[in-house]
Amino acid sequence: MKVAKVTRRDALLASGGLALPWMARPARAAGTANVVLESEAVILDPHATTAAITRTFAYHVFDTLFAMDGQGMIRPQMVGAWETSADGLVWNFHLRDGLRWHDGAPVTAADCVASLERWAPKDAQGRMLWAAKAELVAVDAKSFRLTLSRPFPLVLDVLGKPNAPLPVMLPERLAQIPVETRIREIIGSGPFRFRAADWRPGNYMVLERFEGYVPREEPNDFLAGGKRVHLDSVTLRVMPDQATGATALMVGEVDYMQYLPFDLLPRLERARGVRLMGLGGIHMFQGNFRLNHAAAPMDDPAIRRVLWHCVDQSSTLTAIGVPERFRAPPCPSFFMCGGPLDSRAGAEAMGFDVEGAKRMLAQTAYNGQQIVCLTVAGSISQTAAQVMIQNMKLAGFNVEEQQMDWGTVLARRARREGWHMFGVYSNGTDMFSPLTHFYVSNTCADYPGWDCDRGVERLLGEFALAATPEDRKRIAGEIQAAEALNVPNVMWGQFTIPAGYRDRLRDVPQAAYPMFWGVRI
Repeated sequence: MKVAKVTRRDALLASGGLALPWMARPARAAGTANVVLESEAVILDPHATTAAITRTFAYHVFDTLFAMDGQGMIRPQMVGAWETSADGLVWNFHLRDGLRWHDGAPVTAADCVASLERWAPKDAQGRMLWAAKAELVAVDAKSFRLTLSRPFPLVLDVLGKPNAPLPVMLPERLAQIPVETRIREIIGSGPFRFRAADWRPGNYMVLERFEGYVPREEPNDFLAGGKRVHLDSVTLRVMPDQATGATALMVGEVDYMQYLPFDLLPRLERARGVRLMGLGGIHMFQGNFRLNHAAAPMDDPAIRRVLWHCVDQSSTLTAIGVPERFRAPPCPSFFMCGGPLDSRAGAEAMGFDVEGAKRMLAQTAYNGQQIVCLTVAGSISQTAAQVMIQNMKLAGFNVEEQQMDWGTVLARRARREGWHMFGVYSNGTDMFSPLTHFYVSNTCADYPGWDCDRGVERLLGEFALAATPEDRKRIAGEIQAAEALNVPNVMWGQFTIPAGYRDRLRDVPQAAYPMFWGVRI
């Protein structure tokens, strides 16, 4: 007799309730929003990682000198005024009034100088700016000066970039701690304050409104403008899986969930009190397999190029369960199809073709070495990797999948040995430009994957100095053509992951980034 297997997920969905007796929960106050983000925030040092969850944490707790608005323009944030010399070599910045750290001390120009000096060497765009820097000094308590040795047109774009690691400001005493050591005392000047005493790793974290925060006067616009906080606090809840989080959203246990599981979208759309938010354009996501150029046989570009013919974007998105309305057609552009730098250069080297991949692989030096693919258990990137692994095996690769959580992937990818690829997906705001694309901008840098193309490095410099949008688009095409041969990554699809929130929350910013300023209950 066949016995039906009832999983914990089935039980939760069938009951419509949520029972998590092993999870301690803080008392829910009337002005508190309970939210579920993409993962748990475990690295709280905003300069130490490119992880998106750390960026989300950082935007709430820390602040930046400039920030991007909804049209992609860079606006002042902590800076009140700035001037630049006619030759573009001297930049003077003046902090706006009312800036304070969460411990009550005023934000000073010396804090900003130390923060930039800590952040820039760890960031691809920061390193480009620092290559043009002659001097950075505090002029007085609220003013500092950046002097360049040569013009660099993208100064404000770099200082206001929305890509991790963010150029957020720290108190000088914390900014003097090496990034490799990481800060342990989390003191920012942003609209929310990290409540260290109420942090329960693996369970929840509490961010409370910082009463000393003075927002800018203009309305909020994406990451820029006045960040007015109406909530008393935000509790970041950790869930064991997406199904549990989605069920918690449906029954009102949580108020917001960043990434909804695709297979539950029909039920979520019917759930009373739940609203879905699905966005297009650069608010879509790009899925990638990051390749480790430091580990044989992925150090061989001929072997890496075979992978272009092993990735089937349509089948991958179907396996994940992405509805047609939330996906783009197969996209060969490194810089987001439909984005301002969309390019088809090098696309002739791409395209799913297992038989072609088998023939290409036979002509390389590959001799059956094991390829280790790291996957995040239960994630959509794991599903994408499993489709890719199947196709790679059909082409003749020997592939082993190693499952783990995202935190372990972050730790494993930091080592040059022991892995060859992992699946991941990133915000379009990170991937739509050569200067922000994780795997293009970090060429020849000490960054997991360790690819190096000196031609791409040169082109990145030309892109940064390009005077017109037309020049930038042309150079982006040249970069794409070069990267099609270098293969720092292979794209597995472009898609939207809807967020969901309860209708008790009002004025939720419509963006792929979770943002809880402006939100009302």
